[in-house]
Parts: sequence; structure tokens; C-alpha cells
Amino acid sequence: MELHNLRPAQGAVKARKRIARGQGAGSGGTATRGHKGAKSRAGHSTKRNFEGGQMPLQMRLPKRGFNNPNRVTFVPLNVERLQVISEKFKTDTLSLQSLIEFNIIGKNDKVKILGRGEIKAKLSVEAHAISGSAKEAIEGAGGSITLV
Repeated sequence: MELHNLRPAQGAVKARKRIARGQGAGSGGTATRGHKGAKSRAGHSTKRNFEGGQMPLQMRLPKRGFNNPNRVTFVPLNVERLQVISEKFKTDTLSLQSLIEFNIIGKNDKVKILGRGEIKAKLSVEAHAISGSAKEAIEGAGGSITLV
């Protein structure tokens, strides 16, 4: 056996149907499109997700959730985390700019200080919001809070 003698098995390869090439080709005339109607014309296409008049899937499924455009989301920072940050970066002022530089928050994030944990250092903290327990803890350690 040599490469130039290779042939596919008998009946394995079938010639494709040549549609709309005249009556002699066997599929001339209406060219397998049937008679009349939109689907027999050139340029016909159905709407996306059209299911033949049946209620489409995206309309059958229930609507879920609600996206409130007025919702304000904060990045929570607990008092114990402020303590760790001040020790790690050896600073006693935690402004929003310094938190951005330390890669703790993003430049568009809003910060809320929460009261979990203890604080020993005297810190001056800048934030958008603060809980009552966090305010007590920071002021109790001799620190100050600035709301932006």
C-alpha cells in the first residue's frame, strides 16, 4: 500500500446537495423552501429568542432581586483592625488618603468604623461613618474622629 493509492471506503464520502441549481439537480424549483410565505423569501430571519408565538423562556422565568441606585455601601473597618494597621505602618493618623496608600481601601470606597475589638493606641481617624461603640473605644483611648 502506498500513499497515492489510499481511497476512502466505498460509500463513506457523499457529495453535498447542490440546492437551487435547476430541475436536473433534483432540488430546483422552490429550492427546498416550500411554497410562498416569509420563509421562502430571501433575507428572512426570525426575532432573537422567538419561539413560534409560545411565551419565550426569559418571560416565563420569574424576575428576581432589586438594584437600588441610592444604596451606599461602606467598607467596614473594625477598631481592632485599626490597631493592627497603626502598628504595622507605625502611624497614629489614619486618614482616607493614607488608607488608600496602604492598599486597605480603594480610592472610591466609603469607610465605616465598627466597634469590634480593643484599641490601645491614641489614633486620629478619618472616615465617612462610625458606629457608637467604635466612637467610644477610640475616644476612650484618647484618640479623635473626623467624619468626612
